[in-house]
Amino acid sequence: MRSRGTHLFPMMDRVIFGRPAAETLAAEAERLGAKRVFLIVSRTLNTTTPEIRKIAEALGERYAGVFDGVAQHTTREGAMQTTRAAREAGADLLVAIGGGSVVDIAKITTLCLEHNVTEEDGLDGFEIQVDEKGRRKVANFRGPSVRMIAIPSSLNGGEYNAACLVTDTRRKLKQTFFHSKMMPLAIILDPQLLRYAPDSLLLGSGTRAMDHAIEALCSPQGNPLVDATVLRGIELMREWLPRAQREREDIEAATQCQVASWLCSFGLQARVPMGASHAIGHVLGGTCDVPHFLCTPVMMPGILAYNEPFTADAQKSLAAALGQPDMAAGDAFRAFCQSLDLPTSLREVDVGADQFDLIARNTMTEFFIFSNPRPVHGPAGVLEILKLAA
Repeated sequence: MRSRGTHLFPMMDRVIFGRPAAETLAAEAERLGAKRVFLIVSRTLNTTTPEIRKIAEALGERYAGVFDGVAQHTTREGAMQTTRAAREAGADLLVAIGGGSVVDIAKITTLCLEHNVTEEDGLDGFEIQVDEKGRRKVANFRGPSVRMIAIPSSLNGGEYNAACLVTDTRRKLKQTFFHSKMMPLAIILDPQLLRYAPDSLLLGSGTRAMDHAIEALCSPQGNPLVDATVLRGIELMREWLPRAQREREDIEAATQCQVASWLCSFGLQARVPMGASHAIGHVLGGTCDVPHFLCTPVMMPGILAYNEPFTADAQKSLAAALGQPDMAAGDAFRAFCQSLDLPTSLREVDVGADQFDLIARNTMTEFFIFSNPRPVHGPAGVLEILKLAA
C-alpha cells in the first residue's frame, strides 16, 4: 500500500452511463445553457448509422451543425478544418461523438477557438515541450471558454483527461497539448454506440484502456484510490470484453466494457504520469502510422518485462486481475491479447528493426518516457524495449 502521495481531481462535472446519447445530450445542453451545439463526429457513425441524426433531432434548435472529416491520427491540418467549421457555426458547445481521434480533435478545437488559431503554425508554443533531461515545459495559456462533451464510440478512454495528441505532419511527430479546461465537461456512455465499432477497434481500444490502468498501477506517483479503481477496471475488461465482441447486441456486455474503460482511465483523470507504453505508442502512431488501438497489445508485454524489477508488487496484482496469478504479468497480458486475436509484436504491425533507431530517437522527445518506473537511459534504453517487442 502506498503511504504518501496526491490525488488530483479533473475539471469535469459528470459521467453518465447506460443512457441513450440523444436524450442525455439534449438534457446536458439545456443544463449548460448551450444555444449552438456543434457536433464533431465519426464519419462512419454519420453516414452509415442513424445515431447522429437522432442526436441532432433531439437537440432541436440548439443543433448548430456537424463535422465528420476527422482523420485516424489527429493532425494540425485537421484541427484547422474543424476549427473553421465550428467557428462558422457559432458554436458555444462542442460534442465529440466517436473514437479517440474525434475526441482529441474536439479538445484541440476548443484551444484554437479560444486563441483564434487559424493556421497550423499558430499551434507552435502551445504544445508541451521536454528537454533532454525530461523536464517538462507546459505552456501557460488561457483556457477555453467553449467547452466540450464527449460521447465515445470506442473504449480507449482518452476522453477522461484534459490532454490531446496532435500530429505535426511536417515532422511526423505527435505532440501533446494540455489545459485543465480542455477536459470534457461531461462524458456520456451510450452502450448502443459500441455496436458499430469494428472488432479490431473494439478489442484494441479495450486493451488501450487497460494500458492507462497498467501504467497508473505501476507508476511510482500513483495513489491507493487509483490503484483500487484501475485494478477493478482491468478485471471488468478482462471479463466482459470477449463477450462484447462475441455478442455485439449484448447491451449488458457493452455497458460493462464502458464502465471498465472509465475505471481503467482513473489514473488519467488524476493525472498520474504514464510511462514507456504511452511514450512509444505515441511515436508508433505519429512516425510509423500504427493505429493507436494496436500499440498496446504490441508493446505492453515487453514493457512489463522491462519494468518488472521495479514494479514486482504491482505486477503481481496485475496478473491476478488478469485471472493469471501464477503467471508473469507480461505473459498474462500477452495471452489475453492473443485470445482476442490481436497482434502482439512489432513485426505483426509492419514495424521492422530498420525503423527502431528512428523510433528510439523520437521517443526521447516524449515526456512520458522520463516517468517510466524503470529509468530509460536514452535511445539505447528504448531500443532494449523495442527488441523485447520485436
